Amino acid sequence: MSPGTTTKHGRPRAAAPAHRRGPGGGGTTGARRRRAWTPWFYLAPALVVLAGLLVYPIYQLGLISFLEYTQAQVSGGEPTTFQGFANYSQLFGDSQFWEVTTATLVFAAVCVVSTLAVGCALAVLLTRVRALPRLALMLAALGAWATPGITGSTVWVFLFDPDYGPVNKALVWLGLSGFEDYSWTYDRYSAFALVLLEVVWCSFPFVMVTVYAGIKAIPEEVLEAASLDGASHWRTWRSVMAPMLRPILIVVTIQSIIWDFKIFTQTYVMTDGGGIAGQNLTLNVYAYQKAFASSQYSLGSAIGVVMLLILLVVTLVYLRLLRRQGEEL
Repeated sequence: MSPGTTTKHGRPRAAAPAHRRGPGGGGTTGARRRRAWTPWFYLAPALVVLAGLLVYPIYQLGLISFLEYTQAQVSGGEPTTFQGFANYSQLFGDSQFWEVTTATLVFAAVCVVSTLAVGCALAVLLTRVRALPRLALMLAALGAWATPGITGSTVWVFLFDPDYGPVNKALVWLGLSGFEDYSWTYDRYSAFALVLLEVVWCSFPFVMVTVYAGIKAIPEEVLEAASLDGASHWRTWRSVMAPMLRPILIVVTIQSIIWDFKIFTQTYVMTDGGGIAGQNLTLNVYAYQKAFASSQYSLGSAIGVVMLLILLVVTLVYLRLLRRQGEEL
């Protein structure tokens, strides 16, 4: 009986499902395959550009890390030779590398926590002040965000200058005579603290604006209910806002980790290339010194590969967290 004919009870017989037509249901399967490939056709131009800007430089970085590549090879005086993992063995056998790595991880962690704390606190403050103070705070934050890193670092160095800096003069005026002619960049921890302040100053606006946008998306009825229940500001943030802002907080946290882990400009400018005897080195500055100051390009590339792997692990953790929350990737 052909599709569309009637049965013996007079009811029309339904047509066969489309996926059963033809051998193997090729019509629907082909359409699904075309739909699956359609997004990649639109993304192809961007992927080509990213391949040129990211994939090829990463390939070159990894390749150089396995070679003997110094100034002699760059100038053509000696041939380039394959070293295998010799550069990594030399790097991992250097105690200074582990000291710098530990300092970088601790410093980046403190920067991330401080940036998130300041940014989230100011985002909540923006929801509780009037329009004019909110506009002033937003403009000031965006000004800090838009300031180039080298400019901001130079300004902060001047503010804490031991001879002419207004910070030391203000502290002395308040009765803290120990800060007269005090050099903030001489001591390791005070130098790191100075860089930390500048990093938080130029990084918190991103967190503040992003979290503020997320708070404004929370239904007002939810916040009003928490207020009527007598919840304090801290309890409202911890029990109501933070859970609802979790996807946003994950994004700003991961991005802050990546940015703060790769800090170069602030550390290099404010500590004059890594501090006295390299006491304020971070991995990015350490890689720069090895590659360009010492012309050990292969060692600098090996440090870059290690940093790339660390950040890749952070990215994978981020994707895993999104999957746990049911977010589409």
